[in-house]
Amino acid sequence: MSAPTSNPISGGRSAVAGVRFDSPAEAPGFDTLEPWQLNPKVALRPEPFGALLYHFGTRKLSFLKNLTVVGIVKSLADHDSAEAALLAAGVTPAQRPLYLQALTALADSGMIVPRAA
Repeated sequence: MSAPTSNPISGGRSAVAGVRFDSPAEAPGFDTLEPWQLNPKVALRPEPFGALLYHFGTRKLSFLKNLTVVGIVKSLADHDSAEAALLAAGVTPAQRPLYLQALTALADSGMIVPRAA
């Protein structure tokens, strides 16, 4: 897996991530303590630079330019939470904000979705 870059996914969205809110009205779309998975309507195609994600419902195309993010996205369904997937990928506390930003952007765009526990 590769080291994180300054922008692990294209688009460079900024997001509030890594904070769990008690009030649903305040909650962002991504909670690391919940189980997640690749949206069943999304195809992931590995590429030398990372991967392409194509959403068949919205026809959106996303580029993952970081192999660690690709590995995390692929492994989400194998873990009890996104937090567990981040830990299994060896994401350090210093790297965490970058990966949370990437996962939040993927959740906001519907590329990853909550999974029934």
